[in-house]
Amino acid sequence: MSDRPAEAAYTEKRESLFIAFPKRLFREKPLGIVGGIIVLIFIFISLMAPILAPFPYTELHMIDRLEGSSSQYLLGTDQLGRDFLSRIMYGARHSAFVGFSATFLSILIALLVGGVAGFVGGKFDLLIQRFVDAWMSIPGLLLLLTIMSLLEARGVFEIILVLGVSYGIGNSRVLRGAVIGIKGNDYFLAAKAVGTPLTQILLRHVLPNIMPPVIIIFSINIGAVIMSEAALSFLGFGLPHEVPSWGTMLAQDGRQYMEMAPRLAVVPGLCLVAVVYGVNMFGDALRDLLDPRMRGGEGSYGTAMVKRKRGFLSRLLNPFS
Repeated sequence: MSDRPAEAAYTEKRESLFIAFPKRLFREKPLGIVGGIIVLIFIFISLMAPILAPFPYTELHMIDRLEGSSSQYLLGTDQLGRDFLSRIMYGARHSAFVGFSATFLSILIALLVGGVAGFVGGKFDLLIQRFVDAWMSIPGLLLLLTIMSLLEARGVFEIILVLGVSYGIGNSRVLRGAVIGIKGNDYFLAAKAVGTPLTQILLRHVLPNIMPPVIIIFSINIGAVIMSEAALSFLGFGLPHEVPSWGTMLAQDGRQYMEMAPRLAVVPGLCLVAVVYGVNMFGDALRDLLDPRMRGGEGSYGTAMVKRKRGFLSRLLNPFS
């Protein structure tokens, strides 16, 4: 009987947290809401592209080459008579798949490299960090182009693997620092002192406490991965030509037929700008709301700053009070 009130209080507190976070997001981060809406639209279009697209993206209509916007083709057609709106939707589908898959792989690699190095420490950590330093000293785009040029096959799997490994090694240092910070806390030292097994320490004390930076890294890196995939496709080192990609559309259709049909370059470019902007705004909002270091001294983000501003205004308006 005594456990039920405690369970009820815990459930109420948990529900209040799930309700309080969206309220704080709406109240404190309006640009984050805009970014979240853009991300939701992007995910919806990428998932529903086979249903929303008016035509298959490979269907050719040679009679209707470079036709403008009409009731049949809302965004016109490209140089081969393919419906441009369908290709934009399928381009969003491929960009979302590459972005989320490569970012998830990068998180796993960052946890494996940075988490293990920070947890083990010593000479192993020193060796891993020198490798990470050497990797990060090479310009990112040059490194990606070099790796893609060495691969014989250039498909979706290769793009995901290359981008995931590259961003994972770069992000490993952030997670390494988070793990090192946890190792100095009292609960971690107490768990080691009482002889807690290593697996339980990792699952109960390390992983739950590094989830906020993991979520932040995941949300921020999606936009960077999508932009990197578009850059590789634009330079001819990305997805195959038959796979619709916003970067490939800019490189092939956009550059060659920009004067005849400017929409072939403008629409994919605007889609890239909107998606990257939305992901970055939403990721910044999550970082500010989830990272305890970004909060005010009163325990809630911005509370201390708001009180200081109110105190300053009151002293300014009533200098003799």
